[in-house]
Amino acid sequence: MSNNKTAKTSTENTVFITGYAKLPSAITAEKLYEVVAIGVEVDPTTGIIVDADCTLATEVSRKFFQKITKGYCLFDGIEPLILRFETRYYGSARKAIVTALKIMYQKWETCVE
Repeated sequence: MSNNKTAKTSTENTVFITGYAKLPSAITAEKLYEVVAIGVEVDPTTGIIVDADCTLATEVSRKFFQKITKGYCLFDGIEPLILRFETRYYGSARKAIVTALKIMYQKWETCVE
């Protein structure tokens, strides 16, 4: 019972942070959105990303982004997350997502100052 209460408490005070970047013109997502948007829900006490999403065109790519980012601790800095992403994601939106992650992290740093 205390685990459920703890989980509820940790998500009650989460913050939502976004990042955006221009997509390459030759990919499907660009035709739909022009920019890639990422959004992460973070527990500000632990720095853990508890949920994540992005505007990539396919469900599998959105789930893959979530799988890579969910559970990551932003207190560890952004570079390990970018490295994790760059070593596993080989889609055309790679550079845009990395840029969006960096922008999101800048907002995170402002949030926890």
